[in-house]
Amino acid sequence: MTSVTLPGVYAPQDDTDLLLHALLQEPLPHRAAVLDVGTGTGAVALAAGRLGALVTAVDVSWRAVLNAKVNAVLARIPLRVVHGDLLAPVGGQSFDLILSNPPYVPAPAAACPRRSAARAWDAGYDGRLILDRMCREAPALLRPGGVLLLVQSALSGAEESLRQLRAAGLRADIVDRRHIAFGPVLRSRSGWLRSRGLTAGDDEKEELVIIRAERLS
Repeated sequence: MTSVTLPGVYAPQDDTDLLLHALLQEPLPHRAAVLDVGTGTGAVALAAGRLGALVTAVDVSWRAVLNAKVNAVLARIPLRVVHGDLLAPVGGQSFDLILSNPPYVPAPAAACPRRSAARAWDAGYDGRLILDRMCREAPALLRPGGVLLLVQSALSGAEESLRQLRAAGLRADIVDRRHIAFGPVLRSRSGWLRSRGLTAGDDEKEELVIIRAERLS
């Protein structure tokens, strides 16, 4: 299928593929209301649209918003794409399924970058600046029986995500895992990761996980 990735927009990678696989395993009600948070090129949002869902896609990057809209036109799939910070643009709405591949890479800088391509992956010293917000804010937007599918690195504390989501009343579990070799970003800070105790020795692989969290009532 024809799609484009504009300069400065996060290109679909292993984490995108893992989230796509989880989406395809998820039974959706007819014309399900789906939210894709941090849509990037729109790859995951458009996959949900192909399943017949009514999809809203959000990104903080104007370039990503444009990219997702272009790919929706190319794919001839209706997609509502809005600009904004995580869940702020859809406050007061509810969804059957929330999908997110947020920034989750631990970084030496304490704050998320406000500009540059790195804001698509860097998420503060422990990699949790965006994950914590997702775990805190997403449960309120799920309909009864609604599901959150979240992809993250084990380097940024998958157990902490599970703890927060369960504390919010959701049934949360890791439902898929994939080990991948470090890409350029993690290779460039492998020494820093070892100094933090996040990796050991010459290990240059990370584990990606899919967290599935369901609102039971």
